[in-house]
Amino acid sequence: MRQTILFDLDDTLIHCNKYFNVVIQQFVDTMLTWFAGHRLSDEDIKHKQLEIDLAGVEIHGFKAERFPQSFIETYHFYSDFYDRTPRKEEEDWLYQLGNSVYEHSIEPYPMMDTTLQSLTDQGHELYLYTGGDATIQMRKIEEAGLHRYFGERIFVALHKTREFMETLIHTQQFERARTWMIGNSVRTDVLPAIEAGINAIHIPAQLEWKYNIVDITATPKGAFFTLPSLTEVPKVISDYSGKQAVNL
Repeated sequence: MRQTILFDLDDTLIHCNKYFNVVIQQFVDTMLTWFAGHRLSDEDIKHKQLEIDLAGVEIHGFKAERFPQSFIETYHFYSDFYDRTPRKEEEDWLYQLGNSVYEHSIEPYPMMDTTLQSLTDQGHELYLYTGGDATIQMRKIEEAGLHRYFGERIFVALHKTREFMETLIHTQQFERARTWMIGNSVRTDVLPAIEAGINAIHIPAQLEWKYNIVDITATPKGAFFTLPSLTEVPKVISDYSGKQAVNL
């Protein structure tokens, strides 16, 4: 039975969080140098930056400038706290550092191509549904060569919510019982899918962002699997859709 399969991009098909962690550590090291002599710890800086970044997501979604702006706001917070005068050149450097996370070359997850090709060969229709800045995400999609699997069936949202998921289902006329959402984020991939009554596969990221970690508060109406890797997806979907066919 042909299935409609929606894939998340970052930390489902290609690596993402590990690059953010590298840049955050560079930010922390810089702050510890600039604020040397004060009782400021690595964990203090990371906690404040995360707090500001998460607040920014709630307001702005996944706009690209949100992340570098969290560096500047953290810098201002501690500048005020320790009565240290902010400097324009330091602010500019922090903004450039934050933006550098979007400039790295993409790194596919193991067996990305094999998995997507297998699903294509099985006759399923693949969609890419990702969150973020459209220009940045499309650059990564092009670099990863993902158009050969998804064609023009690509959707980029600043806010990956239940409401956007419902809009996608209605506008694309997806049949819920044969539609799947596959991603690493419980908040933006798994929970909206379960709430919308479609099937879901959770593939936990190797390094997870705190924003993505929430409790599953809805009861699945269809299939719900947690898998350790992409490679298991084709068989799981094939087995489940096969059982659907038998029960018709």
